[in-house]
Amino acid sequence: MEQPDLHEVYPLRGSIFSTGIAAALALLLPLAGAAAIGKPLAPYLRFPPKTPDLPHAPFSLPVFLALAALILAAAVPLLRRLHSARRKEEPRMPAAPFPWWGWAGAALGAASWILAWSRFPWMRGFQAHTFTPLWIAFILLVNAFTVRRTGRCLMLSRTRPFLLLFPVSAGFWWSFEYLNRFVGNWRYAGVAEFGALEYFLFATLPFSTVLPAVLSTRELLLSSPRIDRAFREWGPLSPAKPGAAALAALLLSCAGLFAVGIVPDFVFPLVWVAPPALLISLAALRGEPHALSGIGSGDWRTPVSSALAALLCGFFWEMWNFGSYAKWVYDIPYVNVLHVFEMPFLGYAGYLPFGVLCAEIADPIVGLARKEQKKIPVSRRVG
Repeated sequence: MEQPDLHEVYPLRGSIFSTGIAAALALLLPLAGAAAIGKPLAPYLRFPPKTPDLPHAPFSLPVFLALAALILAAAVPLLRRLHSARRKEEPRMPAAPFPWWGWAGAALGAASWILAWSRFPWMRGFQAHTFTPLWIAFILLVNAFTVRRTGRCLMLSRTRPFLLLFPVSAGFWWSFEYLNRFVGNWRYAGVAEFGALEYFLFATLPFSTVLPAVLSTRELLLSSPRIDRAFREWGPLSPAKPGAAALAALLLSCAGLFAVGIVPDFVFPLVWVAPPALLISLAALRGEPHALSGIGSGDWRTPVSSALAALLCGFFWEMWNFGSYAKWVYDIPYVNVLHVFEMPFLGYAGYLPFGVLCAEIADPIVGLARKEQKKIPVSRRVG
């Protein structure tokens, strides 16, 4: 079973350029939208950030059904394809023993979970700080299972780039905290007593685990024969005019982010969709490979496994958050029903494009070489 090579060096220059442009657009366009209709800008720029207490639209059955239909239309073909690849598996011999540090991760995870959900008086000073050890434990465990299955993992084979993911991840998630000031879809409980510096440290440490967790989980999924059978050769999907399609995606993403500052209740899903669309369209316009490059030749493994990895991580994020002392809670317009833990059921769909965005940010760092599209000829960069 041939897997996408997670251990080739991938040039960073084009990625850094695209990421810088996309970050500037994502940060400035919502602010410009708010300014355009005369909203005061100071609340969006204060630190520590305070999630605005925005009045949100109430539940709407037509909107709920329309969004559910859209999500199902995108997800059902993938689920059917995955189901069709089901095959009776022969028992496989582990490629390596389960490492000792995997057992250490299991012990750390169990202890952290107990402490996170309990309310021991002697733990009161540390109760709000259990999320980071939980996710360090998760990262260790996922990498340990990958070693057992394949004999290698990102944490060991690409140690320096993997460690670089932690500070990159912190800045990456802070950008979503900024965008949330416009839409007000989640807020934190149990952190009111934190000062500015303590809040920054409290938030940055768990934020730093996001990309390592998603990329580690994706590597484990990519090692699955079922993922390989289902998505290695599927229907190729490529626009007739890739340059024009990329330009249209770029303009629509920019318009959507501008609208986030004006009518957040109507366009809040674009907080999750527009950033990956921005990055991918910029890479496509430059003729660089991106997280969706493989689907042009029918290889869907990387985008599908990235989306599923984020969804799987999202399930654990929401589950461990549910009983924690310091936690986040949601208030999402139109669809704030059928909660699974704190998250409304349809809200989990946001993890799918988020996983693609994680891949687009992190792949150049850890060295995923997108062999399917090393460089698009200049003649194909425009309509």
